[in-house]
Amino acid sequence: MERDALRQIFSTIAEKKVLVVGDLMLDMYIWGKTSRISPEAPVPVVEVERDELRLGGAGNVVNNLLSLGCRVAVASVVGADDDGRKLLDLVGRAGVATTGVLLSAQRVTSRKSRVLASHQQMLRIDRECKHEISAEEQTALLRFVRQELPDTAVVLLSDYLKGVLTPELLQGVINLCRQAGIPVIADPKGADFTRYQGATLLTPNRREAEVASGVVIKDEVSLLTAGQRLRNQFLLDALVLTRSEEGMSLFLADGSVEHLPTEAREVFDVSGAGDTVLAVIGACLAAGCPLTTAARLANLAAGLVVAKLGTSTVSAKEICAEFARRNCQPHGKILSRTELAFLLGVEREKGRRIVFTNGCFDLLHAGHVKYLQQARKLGDLLVLGLNSDASIRRLKGEKRPLLDEAERAQILAALDCIDYVTIFSEDTPQDLLASVRPDILVKGGDYLAEEVVGKALVESYGGRVALIPFVDGKSTSNIIDTVLSRYRDDQ
Repeated sequence: MERDALRQIFSTIAEKKVLVVGDLMLDMYIWGKTSRISPEAPVPVVEVERDELRLGGAGNVVNNLLSLGCRVAVASVVGADDDGRKLLDLVGRAGVATTGVLLSAQRVTSRKSRVLASHQQMLRIDRECKHEISAEEQTALLRFVRQELPDTAVVLLSDYLKGVLTPELLQGVINLCRQAGIPVIADPKGADFTRYQGATLLTPNRREAEVASGVVIKDEVSLLTAGQRLRNQFLLDALVLTRSEEGMSLFLADGSVEHLPTEAREVFDVSGAGDTVLAVIGACLAAGCPLTTAARLANLAAGLVVAKLGTSTVSAKEICAEFARRNCQPHGKILSRTELAFLLGVEREKGRRIVFTNGCFDLLHAGHVKYLQQARKLGDLLVLGLNSDASIRRLKGEKRPLLDEAERAQILAALDCIDYVTIFSEDTPQDLLASVRPDILVKGGDYLAEEVVGKALVESYGGRVALIPFVDGKSTSNIIDTVLSRYRDDQ
């Protein structure tokens, strides 16, 4: 898939509406630090620094869809209590109508409270009820679903077994969607998948698939047996089986199976990863993507979200940035100016300081490497603007460069201290700097600060110029002179 095609997918997603039906919950995060054990019991004492309420359960699916740019409707039942009102407020502030969320005096709004210290979850406290909603509430939700379907592209069923998605409601929604020709995708729970029979697609994890199929997944043969059994037994068009660090497996309508390797870089918290998978697959199918494309993007998004702490979301911009990082030229670092500007926008949103330097870097040597390593230490990532072959010829004469721009870029991209490389053809990096807008512009110590191209631009928005001395005696010209001298002596 090309990057332009990916951007078109997210452009189309923004035109689509997705309906989420399921268990809305509150997630409370209590953040603090711990440095001692309680004298009252052998437990750590957490000194609370802040707390935060987030939408959880089906609400996290809603948030993920909003991050992808979708229009969203939601149907659920919550308690007519203080937490229920807080939940409705969060839904409304997210820009989603609450007309499909019923308040019930017979229910307690589900709340999961997590205590975290030093980036680790210390304790979770659950407050909830799990009894099924009433027949009247089921009828009201089904009525809401029916009125929303005409302009809905996909329906997502987010089941946390808290009583909203009863077997009768599930089958009612699935039948309505089948009649309307609208895909209905469920993130299933429990041992009995009969509840989801006839859905377009299910997204169980390994443990859920084992329980529902009765097959212990220990190798590829048992994996195939479990997946095919579930797809056939419950009349599914397809099945996406997520397998944690092993990626995911797609069981398709034609009987074929495709395995996608994990995309995770670093895992901090797996909570909510299933919500992200459900949301991304649903949004992509709403945009008309093939399931294989939808699953690949969901797999990539899940790899991003588990690197975050707590139930989190992944934006369309983050997915595009990660796709570009993984699928660009060698090492995923060599980018066009447009791609670089897009990725740096994501980095900037994360609060990262961008360092920029530029040069020819013809015949890379130890002096270059030390200079670049020192430049990287000044910020969170280093962008290198590399002179094109044509610009070097104008600057240094027709005999240079000795290595062409593609080879120089690949060598530089192999250095750990460099995050991105982009080639520019102008004689100076002034236009490139206007696109990159670095926080720190770095040049060699042989320059005076006033001589640095782009100094005024960078300082105009609060950036600064830093000068780093070059290593004495290390230069491309010296290497060329040494080679010529030695080979002349041999003649």
